Amino acid sequence: MPSLEQLRFDNSYAHLPAGFSVRVPPQPLEDARLVSVSPEALRLLEIDASEVQRPEFVEAFGGVRPLPGMEPVAAVYAGHQFGVYVPRLGDGRALLLGELQTSTGERWELNLKGSGLTPFSRRGDGRAVLRSTIREYLCSEAMHGLGIPTTRALCIIAGSEKVYREEVETGAMLIRLAPSHVRFGTFEYFHHTKQREHVATLADYVLARHFPHLEGTKDRHARFFAEVVERTAQLVAQWQAVGFAHGVLNTDNMSILGLTLDYGPFGFLDDFEPGFICNHSDDFGRYAFNKQPRIAVWNLARLAEALATLIPQEEAEAALQAFAPSFSTHFLARMREKLGLREARAGDLELLETLLARMTEARVDYTRFFRRLGRFDSSTEARNEPLRDLFLDTAAFDAWAAAYRTRLLSEGSEDAERCTRMERANPKYVLRNYLAQTAITRAQEGDFSEVERLRAVLSHPFDEQPEHEALAAPPPAWGKHLAVSCSS
Repeated sequence: MPSLEQLRFDNSYAHLPAGFSVRVPPQPLEDARLVSVSPEALRLLEIDASEVQRPEFVEAFGGVRPLPGMEPVAAVYAGHQFGVYVPRLGDGRALLLGELQTSTGERWELNLKGSGLTPFSRRGDGRAVLRSTIREYLCSEAMHGLGIPTTRALCIIAGSEKVYREEVETGAMLIRLAPSHVRFGTFEYFHHTKQREHVATLADYVLARHFPHLEGTKDRHARFFAEVVERTAQLVAQWQAVGFAHGVLNTDNMSILGLTLDYGPFGFLDDFEPGFICNHSDDFGRYAFNKQPRIAVWNLARLAEALATLIPQEEAEAALQAFAPSFSTHFLARMREKLGLREARAGDLELLETLLARMTEARVDYTRFFRRLGRFDSSTEARNEPLRDLFLDTAAFDAWAAAYRTRLLSEGSEDAERCTRMERANPKYVLRNYLAQTAITRAQEGDFSEVERLRAVLSHPFDEQPEHEALAAPPPAWGKHLAVSCSS
């Protein structure tokens, strides 16, 4: 593998016309040091693990001495935040360092979060705190482990600098990776500032790099939007199936590639609660767990408006209409896998909805229930006590279990084989908020061992890991309703 100095960087986004970004030098942290690095992300970038031992690693990725080809820029964008249009946002605490090209031809944008003030910082300080950096670092890699499209995280760099949020906190930096960090809000900015030529330039830039199969086609922009709708529908279906709530689904936090982008006040379900709100700043529950599909469509409609000069209205509307059936298809397919069903049957949705209603009534732990369901005994005399005991209304569970047993037997399901399949569909480990908080608390005391342990375990969330069984436990009382804010 090449040394750091031999890595091939450029920054095509920095070479777009004036107005897309601003060149800004990073502001390194005081006493910067590497505190955690993802081996999986290192391999993705083809960086040898021995390179992290060199002081040049922190210097390069902490903004002290950028590597050849890096051209740090802050990108401009706008966005609808909690439904209200904000005309100029942009990278207020992050810089796009450049694109790393691997030997396979893949290109990864490296984005440095917490890099200091930019022209888009507004009233912010341009810094990130250790707390939020750990949360994004862990959840990025955990979501990848779950098979959900996401930005990735390379490393955390901590320093001695103090940062002011609700209280004084320790400053930190995160290197995150993605093929592109272009957002719905990037298109919105140029549309609402009436820069039609820049909307077209941005669209063609994205198509050339990420949708090359559409280049040269007459209706390429309409087909591009239709693919964004499809990718978004599939992404949200995956979120819903695994019990993930994003928390701040503003249009500036929506990836044009259908990636999970910007981990702030996210949360995984503990007790099943359809209206779960993970962001304590979300006073009206706009971004509650069960509203994510609806909000995704609303955000896509704002993207359609931003592309109005490129796409006929009727084609944009047709693409938007395709979201609901696409989401339903992907979601039900995922839930069939979680239920261990091989075939699609007409009554599957009713079977699922009845189960979720019973889980809501009993406040059943979402992740633990589905993992345990893999060991459901389909013999007629079985009472499945470990599952039955989770429900207050045991008669209601018995009725559902009977219908589920009938459904399994109708397709010749065999318990052992089904259990194997279900354990590949139902994770044992997810990044519950209390687990993240435990790792944060220890890290703030200088101990990053729990960050490392969680990263390693969550990179293989479907595996039985007996030595880490405690990480699959339900949250303690203090960890069930942790307040997580946008400053996280």
